[in-house]
Amino acid sequence: MTDKQLNILMAAMKLFASKGFDGTSTNAIATEAGVSEGLIFKHFKNKEGLLEAIINYGMEKSSVYFAEVILISDPQKRIEKAIALPFSIDPNDNQFWKLMYALKWQRGEYQSGPFELFRESLIDAFDQLGYENPELETTMIEVIIDGVATQILLKNTDAAPLLETILKKYSLK
Repeated sequence: MTDKQLNILMAAMKLFASKGFDGTSTNAIATEAGVSEGLIFKHFKNKEGLLEAIINYGMEKSSVYFAEVILISDPQKRIEKAIALPFSIDPNDNQFWKLMYALKWQRGEYQSGPFELFRESLIDAFDQLGYENPELETTMIEVIIDGVATQILLKNTDAAPLLETILKKYSLK
């Protein structure tokens, strides 16, 4: 991706996060990025193409986080690392993740791919630890991750005590 494309992508993310997808025009994105509107169409075809590029960018970022969990062989450490994911969000990326969460709700879907591998690795970890229902336990971890991310991203909750409480509940600390 060129610097101009990345600049357009960042401007779109900022505006989509603050004004929503429908409330943001390609003209506003071009102005924010300091480029011509035609350049947006050249690189991304249309606003939907730009949104798809943002979602793909988010999937790439998510894949890095998920890989850090999936590659852990010890099942208890894998679960602990999964629970800690939302606590490892770089505060400089908060606006980006707020957008990704908003898009998830607006589009009514989760992106699969890396997420499914992450989910399967947690099911495997709970299975190795002898949990009665590894799939349901994995769903509980997903709910915790989503809830914690919401607390951190929207409510600016102090993360450290929250992480300790969750890890104690799962006897991981």
